Amino acid sequence: MKIVLLTPGTGSYYCGVCMRDNALAREAIRQGHDAVMLPMYLPLTLDETSANAKAPVFFGGVNVYLQQKFAFFRSSPRWLDRLLNARGFLRLAAKKSGMTSGPEIGEITLSMLRGEEGNQGKELEVLIQWLQTHGKPDAVWLSTALLAGLARRITQELQIPVLCSLQGEDVFLDELPEPWRTRGWETLAERGRDIAAFIAPSRYYGDLMGKRLGLAPAQLRVIPNGISLEGFETPGEPSNPPVIGFLARFIEGKGLGLVIDAFIELKRRNRFPSIRLRCIGAMTEGDERYVAALKARLGKAGCLDAVEFHPNVSREDKISLLKTLTLLSVPTKYGEAFGLFLIETLAAGVPVVQPRTASFPEIVDETGGGILFEEMTPAACADAWESLLGDPERAKKLGRQGRESVFRNYSIERLASRYLELTAEMISGKRG
Repeated sequence: MKIVLLTPGTGSYYCGVCMRDNALAREAIRQGHDAVMLPMYLPLTLDETSANAKAPVFFGGVNVYLQQKFAFFRSSPRWLDRLLNARGFLRLAAKKSGMTSGPEIGEITLSMLRGEEGNQGKELEVLIQWLQTHGKPDAVWLSTALLAGLARRITQELQIPVLCSLQGEDVFLDELPEPWRTRGWETLAERGRDIAAFIAPSRYYGDLMGKRLGLAPAQLRVIPNGISLEGFETPGEPSNPPVIGFLARFIEGKGLGLVIDAFIELKRRNRFPSIRLRCIGAMTEGDERYVAALKARLGKAGCLDAVEFHPNVSREDKISLLKTLTLLSVPTKYGEAFGLFLIETLAAGVPVVQPRTASFPEIVDETGGGILFEEMTPAACADAWESLLGDPERAKKLGRQGRESVFRNYSIERLASRYLELTAEMISGKRG
């Protein structure tokens, strides 16, 4: 099969979903399919070889913004659009992470969800023309439901199914100001009818989005995420002194502040005086002020020397750092649809300690690789850490169970195979 995967790029920092999509495309190629990953908005920033490094950027972020704000750019000449889509220019624009906010984000989101009826309709026609002239695909995969507005025209023009991953769209839409929040949900539900199949990474998130979008059961499938296990062939060794880990973007929503406060509480108790905290993840220029405030908080508590921050590391360094951890916690403040960081950590043989929220109980239960705490407070998190730190044999057992489960059920090979099987089913249904 020939598959085209459309995924939004970040331009300047590592994104777990981008890397999942890239690994998925590369694995589909390895399994004998013709898979092409096309970046949208901004270039992809990856920690491994790109599945299609020379692919053009579609719906370039600058063009999308200008077409939303000024009618001239909705019919501007293509040479100007190509100039504004230059990768170097887009990477420069990506550093201005606060360039759009509030109502502007709501307006652009709604316009994109409206597809050919939105202000970026010209960009959609350019994408379709490219798909037609570079070998018509058998199916298109959308990385997020926020791209659902593309499905109607693609299906009409190419007569192929469009499949769509679900990955935290509820959090994004719920944070939009009104009236964009309500209109965004209504438009996504309408445009969702053009999707052949939605793919949720967990039962929790499938149930949530199925209800909010009014999806028919046959239109929704659950396929847990997977990762490339290259580099994880050998597990880590228990650290001495013990090290608590965090792996996610350095923002409040990912729970980094809670982890910092829990670590300060743990140090105050002094049961494990040599304990350290190792924070690994993406950080943009806009995140630096938040991290500086956390460092100030640590300094005031006398804990700064026991904490390390490792922003924007390579894949190899990330895996090496994961293997040094004793346990990991990423207590996100929103309902996490899955949490690739858990699978990566478990692959290294490290147990996880998570709040009993969203998809975390499902993953911990199915992998057997961690424990849960009930309250989203620093004290409850520190209590859970203490229980595992005080029982090294249990921690080893959980890490071993989690690692075995990941290698058995959460590999990129398994993920790609299940995506391809579903795609073949949808293609067969279209032809039938």
